[in-house]
Amino acid sequence: MVTLIKLWGGLKMKASILCFRAAVLLVIAGMLWGIVMGISEDHSTMPAHAHLNLLGWVSLFLFGIYYHLHPAVDRSSLASLQVWIWIAGTIVMTIGVGLVHSGHAIGDPIAAVSSLIVLADTLLFGWLVFRRAPSELANPRSSVPAE
Repeated sequence: MVTLIKLWGGLKMKASILCFRAAVLLVIAGMLWGIVMGISEDHSTMPAHAHLNLLGWVSLFLFGIYYHLHPAVDRSSLASLQVWIWIAGTIVMTIGVGLVHSGHAIGDPIAAVSSLIVLADTLLFGWLVFRRAPSELANPRSSVPAE
């Protein structure tokens, strides 16, 4: 457990760092999965592999960029919660989609429920993007480069 805490940099970290680290771990998992599919010549779970790469790598990395560009939001507990929900939802959805495409009917409700969780989390992220935090209003970032 101590090693895991050191890997993540402690239990409390900025949302952007959490996004970037989780994105890298999930893209490695997705690449390894793709290699295994290629070696085995069984591509039945390719939709799940695609979900893992798009939600786990691309979306998380883009969330991380947004949070990094908005430091007040990046430090908020709500942003970290949004990222943790996204990570869990992505992993569960990937499992559900993988089960569906490998012929296991139990994957349908897993994929359905996790899809709703990811949708709700997307709405949470949207709320974080569209709201203006008082600290951001009081201290806007300059768009003019320093000379």
